[in-house]
Amino acid sequence: MFSKILIANRGEIALRVLRACRELGIRTVAIHSTADADAMHVRLADEAVCVGPPATRDSYLNVAAILSAATITGADAIHPGYGFLSENADFAETVEAHGLAFIGPTGHHIRIMGDKITAKTTMRALGVPLVPGSDGALASLDEARVVAAQVGYPVLIKATAGGGGRGMKVARTPDEIEEAWSVARTEARAAFGNDEVYLEKYMDRPRHIELQILADTHGNVVHFGERDCSLQRRHQKLLEEAGSPALTAEQRDGIGAIATAALSKLGYRNAGTLEFLYQDGQFCFIEMNTRLQVEHPVTEMVCDVDLVREQIRIAAGEPLGYDQSDIRFSGHAIECRINAEDPVTFLPTPGTVTMYHPPGGLGVRIDSALYAGYRVPPYYDSMIGKLIVHAPTRADAIARMRRALDEFVIEGVKTVIPLHRQILDDPEFQKGDYTIHWLERFVASRG
Repeated sequence: MFSKILIANRGEIALRVLRACRELGIRTVAIHSTADADAMHVRLADEAVCVGPPATRDSYLNVAAILSAATITGADAIHPGYGFLSENADFAETVEAHGLAFIGPTGHHIRIMGDKITAKTTMRALGVPLVPGSDGALASLDEARVVAAQVGYPVLIKATAGGGGRGMKVARTPDEIEEAWSVARTEARAAFGNDEVYLEKYMDRPRHIELQILADTHGNVVHFGERDCSLQRRHQKLLEEAGSPALTAEQRDGIGAIATAALSKLGYRNAGTLEFLYQDGQFCFIEMNTRLQVEHPVTEMVCDVDLVREQIRIAAGEPLGYDQSDIRFSGHAIECRINAEDPVTFLPTPGTVTMYHPPGGLGVRIDSALYAGYRVPPYYDSMIGKLIVHAPTRADAIARMRRALDEFVIEGVKTVIPLHRQILDDPEFQKGDYTIHWLERFVASRG
């Protein structure tokens, strides 16, 4: 087992990794920008190193500074959390080239799954179902027209690199294909420096279902069930559930068996999440995230597993010590992302937290690095915490989340807590009757 881990991240995920390390008896090194000098993960870590000014390219993306911090503190492993360098294949390989363990997949697998075309080609060969579309990047607008005619409108033009909804454009008719092609390529070039795009059938009422897996270095691969991440605004998740109100246990087992078999053949290691669009009983693979997900706590709650602890154990060469038959699913969990945003305009609201009182009670979990007096900086993602609840049934979980949201006090900055209350009160949400387009319509309907 490792003696000291450098946590190459910030905020709630840095604190989450720190807690897992502490329980394993592993010392921690926090890195931080000058803007995060007073952050909670910096205060609680055994050691802390400033790696640069506020701009991410000069601090949390500064590979040389991060590796120097690991070297001078004597760390023997680096945990990247999510975001920043967590899915950077070059970083993973550089870490290991410097004699450190990278707590995540190999650079090879990160690279394969980081390009959506390569990922889909790989998964198709491994027997994972895909959304109908082009076999690879489109060479021209004329090719886009041909493929669109074959799969049928509406279609979606998507960037081969990146994510977060950038480089994506829907064409509902042949008359719209040229504009979709042009806009998607322009956005992709601006966001990712790569204007390659591909085409797939646009599903009009799918759910976004993702499957959590772990794979050790001894050939063992297991899944921990699905998360329903359909509640999204502009392709950004806001609320997640485990399990999905749309799936049966048999459907979960079926897609889980396909996914674990595929990753076993691939020789994958550590944590990963396969993302699918699900409609009319059909799963269609869209991408794989080769890292820990923001929404991992809902899986932890229903499976009683510490996924970060397991990541660390796997990276240290330890076997999982259990197989698929040992995984049990209990109750229902919901996560609400707490963003420092205006709940109406969704504009970020950095500022000083003047009062902070998190909810508590049975089945309530808070993953946050907030405290009264903390200044939410304007330089980073607006998510400042996650509220997670677990209960025996989905109805009980909804009731528990409503109660917890009512207890949650954050003053000094606006948050999306009022929006979460409205979502939970909606009859369609309470019935589990929603798709990836539901939240956009719900937000628009509020006037």
